[in-house]
Amino acid sequence: MKKLLFLILISAFSLAVRAQEKPHLYNPSADAKADIAAAVKQASTQHKNVLLQIGGNWCSWCIRFNDLVTKDTTLDKYLNANYIVLHVNYSKENENEEALAKLGYPQRFGFPVFIVLDGKGTRLHTQNSEYLEEGKGYSKDKILDFFKGWSPGALDPKSYTKAK
Repeated sequence: MKKLLFLILISAFSLAVRAQEKPHLYNPSADAKADIAAAVKQASTQHKNVLLQIGGNWCSWCIRFNDLVTKDTTLDKYLNANYIVLHVNYSKENENEEALAKLGYPQRFGFPVFIVLDGKGTRLHTQNSEYLEEGKGYSKDKILDFFKGWSPGALDPKSYTKAK
C-alpha cells in the first residue's frame, strides 16, 4: 500500500511540474532593437526577408501559430527558405515600446502580430493574425499565402516583367 501511495505521489508531482512548464519562444530580456538589426543584416546577406512574430510566452495563439508553422513541413520549409524569423517579446516584463513604436505600433492588432521587413530593414507589411485564423486555430493555406505574398521573390520586379 505504501508503494502504491508513493507511486501516486510521484506521478502527481511529475504532472504538476509539466503543467508549470511554459514555452520559451520569447525572451523578455532580449534587446529587440539589436536582435532586429542582426536579423536584417542576416536577411540581407542571404537574400531573404525578415518575419517578426511579436507576442509573448503568455500568448496561447502565439504558441499555436509557432507550433503549426514549425511542425508542418511545407510551412516550415517555405518559411526558412524565404525568411529570417525573429520572435519579438511583448509582455509585462518588457513591452519593447521603442522598437514597436519604430515599427508603427503593431500591437494595436493584438497578438501575435507579424511584421515583414526587407533586407534593408524597411517595413513592408504588418499582418494581423486574425486574418490567418480558421475555426479554433490557423489555416495552413492562409499562412502559406501570406508567406508567399511577402517573400523576396513576390516582391522582385523581375517577376512581373515579360520576357521579349
